[in-house]
Amino acid sequence: MTVRNPSAHVDSWYSRSATPAPEHARLEGRLTADVIVLGAGLTGLSAALELAQAGLDVVVVEAHRVGWGASGRNGGQVIFGYGCDQSKIASLVGLDVSRQLFDWSVEGVDLVRERIASHDIAAHWRSGHAHVAIKPRHVHELKAWQRDLAENYAYPLQWWDRDQLQSQLSSPRYLGGLYDPRSGHLHPLNYTLGLARAAVAAGVRIFEHSPVLSLTRGPRPRLRTALGEVAGDFCVLAGNALVHGIAPELDDKIMPVGTYIGATGPLGEERARSLIGNDMAVADTNWALDYFRLSADHRLLFGGRASYSTLPPPRLAANMAGRMARVFPQLRGVKFETVWGGLIDISLNRAPHWGRLGDNVYFAQGFSGHGVAATGLAGRIVAQAIRGQAGRLDVFESIPHHNFPGGRALRTPLLVAAMAWFKLRDALW
Repeated sequence: MTVRNPSAHVDSWYSRSATPAPEHARLEGRLTADVIVLGAGLTGLSAALELAQAGLDVVVVEAHRVGWGASGRNGGQVIFGYGCDQSKIASLVGLDVSRQLFDWSVEGVDLVRERIASHDIAAHWRSGHAHVAIKPRHVHELKAWQRDLAENYAYPLQWWDRDQLQSQLSSPRYLGGLYDPRSGHLHPLNYTLGLARAAVAAGVRIFEHSPVLSLTRGPRPRLRTALGEVAGDFCVLAGNALVHGIAPELDDKIMPVGTYIGATGPLGEERARSLIGNDMAVADTNWALDYFRLSADHRLLFGGRASYSTLPPPRLAANMAGRMARVFPQLRGVKFETVWGGLIDISLNRAPHWGRLGDNVYFAQGFSGHGVAATGLAGRIVAQAIRGQAGRLDVFESIPHHNFPGGRALRTPLLVAAMAWFKLRDALW
């Protein structure tokens, strides 16, 4: 194998700073395995690693490069929970089941840290995360969330008032925040590449530059590419927002949404730590939220735009710089060295959509912008189900999911209109 050129990924600070990793061959000819996996992102690699460690023969087929999609481009924030509030999940499945699901989400956070340590992954892990309030309404919502998590889920978070928050976060924008020392942030592409390295060491075969053209279901599912085909006893679909038509019944359950991040040039350690003294990750509570953190080489990584039409917003870098300056006025005039984006998959209720199609095709999607920890958990739970321990996947399958309204022609305009309302609410209330 040859050393991968980081520029083969979408240009980002992540790809520019990624640890060199091996390039994998294209899938050619006919192969067989115990389990075949579509997608070499965090979900697919997590499942592959778990299965290979249990002694199964696993093949992973990737259209581009390992970590090419959302797994290697995201904000890098590793947080408990899922894409919707836990109270939403409780309303869907009841409090007892919601408690199980929440505990498993915390397992997902711990799993990230365990894998970094056990596989010696240079993922730049930093502990600490804060959800911050811009308006009095946000203060009320965050304190109510803190009570709910403490009383119903035995998960205490620290409330920091404005002064305590500003002792660590040098921004006049926020009125307070909820701090979680257990969550944190990392270099997502390095983490994904590290999982791939661990999976290969466990015996997984990974094929890159091999877009899957079709899935043939049956007793031995088959994934077909332009140059080859692989069959297995089980199949895992882990392509999320980047896969269409492979399993059409899944397509209308998710909506691809564009999300964008920028990296400043190096600020220097002293200036960087003057912004975020404890090196935590931060996210506000607006619907169209800002989220940010420091990189290991003392840049500010700032995400703050989303596109529900999947088209990049106009003047993206300038608009992102304006949002950054509202958070950190002391950075006014600082430009982004690079800005990048990609697609995430949201479900209608923002809850995770994991399950199976028939007896031997498994899937995990609907991470809704909250996937760095949850993807690893999804891979583990799918792997457990394939090995005959399906109890936890059954619980996830109990979460009801519906198609986005309007069909393919109208669902994007309807969602854009709905998001415009939430953005207006953020601005006025």
